[in-house]
Amino acid sequence: MNAVRRLFLVRHAGTAATRQARFAVDEPLAPAGLVAAAGLAALVPRLDFAWCSPTLRTRETAAAAGWQGADDARLRPLDLGSWVSKQLPFGGTDPLGMVSWLSDPAARPHGGETIVELIERIGTLLADWHDSAAADLIAVTHAAVVRAAVVVALGAPPEAFWRVEAAPASVTELHTRGTGWVLVGANLTSA
Repeated sequence: MNAVRRLFLVRHAGTAATRQARFAVDEPLAPAGLVAAAGLAALVPRLDFAWCSPTLRTRETAAAAGWQGADDARLRPLDLGSWVSKQLPFGGTDPLGMVSWLSDPAARPHGGETIVELIERIGTLLADWHDSAAADLIAVTHAAVVRAAVVVALGAPPEAFWRVEAAPASVTELHTRGTGWVLVGANLTSA
């Protein structure tokens, strides 16, 4: 059995898209997001390095928290296909697609990645990290990735995805145990 390790899943801090309730494109943090990101270091034990989604907002979050970051494409955001940059609620333009997406984790009304596919991607990443990581890890990523990781850690069905919160500039902590991960804390913020 491997030694217990901790994984700190950090949702990136707020951007203009976060404030406008729209699906983000690759954009920088908002000024308030930079302040919130700086507070993240207080929520995570002193670690200098973080794996980041290959997006500007995650790299800026890591830098503001004082972590040197390196990209890991497996931490990329959920591919929302044709919905990227659309403001919520946009049910007026695709109400059936939105209902389908929120109720069926295998739905792909936007043409991008399904929730089921995301959970599978993150399950593989967590299995790799469980078996190979020698030390605690920080992963700066997106709300959907954090939700998927919690679903995987709990062995919950994909339908539980929308029941997990991951606020901007929050930390969710997992520990290794046996052959998987255990949820220790979720959606922790400095505010």
